[in-house]
Amino acid sequence: MGKKITSPFSKYELITQEETLEISRKKGELLIGIPKETQLEEKRVCLTPDAVSSLVAQGNQVVLESGAGEGSNFSDKEYSEAGAKISYDVKEAFGCNIILKVEPPSLEEIKLINHQSTLFSLLQLKTQHESYFQALEDKKITAVGYDFIKDDHGVYSVLKPLSEIAGTASILIGAEIMSNQGGGKGLLMGNICGVPPTDVVILGAGTVGEFAAKAALGLGAKVKVFDNSISKLGALQNKLHAPIYTSTVQPKTLFKAMMRCDIAIGAMKGESRSPIYVSEQMVREMKEGAVLVDVCIDRGGCFETSEVTSHKNPTFTKHGVIHYCVPNITARYARSTSLSMSNIFTPFLLNIARNGGFESAARYDKSLLNGMYCYHGVLTNKNVAQWFDLPYQDINLLFM
Repeated sequence: MGKKITSPFSKYELITQEETLEISRKKGELLIGIPKETQLEEKRVCLTPDAVSSLVAQGNQVVLESGAGEGSNFSDKEYSEAGAKISYDVKEAFGCNIILKVEPPSLEEIKLINHQSTLFSLLQLKTQHESYFQALEDKKITAVGYDFIKDDHGVYSVLKPLSEIAGTASILIGAEIMSNQGGGKGLLMGNICGVPPTDVVILGAGTVGEFAAKAALGLGAKVKVFDNSISKLGALQNKLHAPIYTSTVQPKTLFKAMMRCDIAIGAMKGESRSPIYVSEQMVREMKEGAVLVDVCIDRGGCFETSEVTSHKNPTFTKHGVIHYCVPNITARYARSTSLSMSNIFTPFLLNIARNGGFESAARYDKSLLNGMYCYHGVLTNKNVAQWFDLPYQDINLLFM
């Protein structure tokens, strides 16, 4: 008889087994850090105490630097009672796996972030430099910009509520600047008997333009809106239910409107840089004491004469025209903005935790993928790369 052949496999191993196609990741616990804002007189905070309570109830941890909510009138006690850990060490807040900020971190703050961490913040292209992206690369940080998060319907889900606030605020700010107290010619925004109504020009028929127009009309102003999208202009007219002048951006028509206006609102955002439709020559021909409020200054601005200002020194005068070009305009209304932002971020964070982490969640939630401009230190947003003339890689080739 021949030698008996033994199999290296057991009888059980030889039986046909079920194939495992995919193993879903278990729900994870997030460690979320909220440092205190330090740049540009920023007073907003990403999460309210109620939002923290919702996250902690689902098993997540929140580390809040002491005083982070004070600018929005949320006390440390409120956050502590909601379940957050109040830290007096900024390193602890920046040492979390997920960091939530409003303004982008400074280079010194990036040094406090751990390698391979995930950063959520605004990017504000106009205020950044190439060194910022080099610092992210050195720490291999994955960075998501609120200003780039876009859902399947093409809506910038974080920017939309901020734009609503910014649009309304732009008119209130312009009206304040027009007064004698604000350095203007002493005009009142309104339709007073025997007094010509204030003339307002709005560049852009998006969300900022819509809410600016609503606020201006509510105060009795005469409104003209310019945009290169006929569909946006038509939709705006239907929403407002009020007589307004609308036009595509034609140089001669816009030039005449700018010469006659008392307030001009820049609300024309582009994919990367905002298009400049108002030249310096147009500004020269405007009324003495007219006001320009450039809501798009964080994307470069709609007016050629725009320069970044701050809440401490919000205006400057050029060619007799008062310019207001503060990039974080909604920080003037910190509590309202914080409540609005918190409503957006809480579902995002709960979804990330439910899917077992940021990368797993981003595979299913394309809005997170759209918002990512840096993946483990590699620049992945084409528009950002072109702005700073930096190399980039397609996120779809890296994130698989």
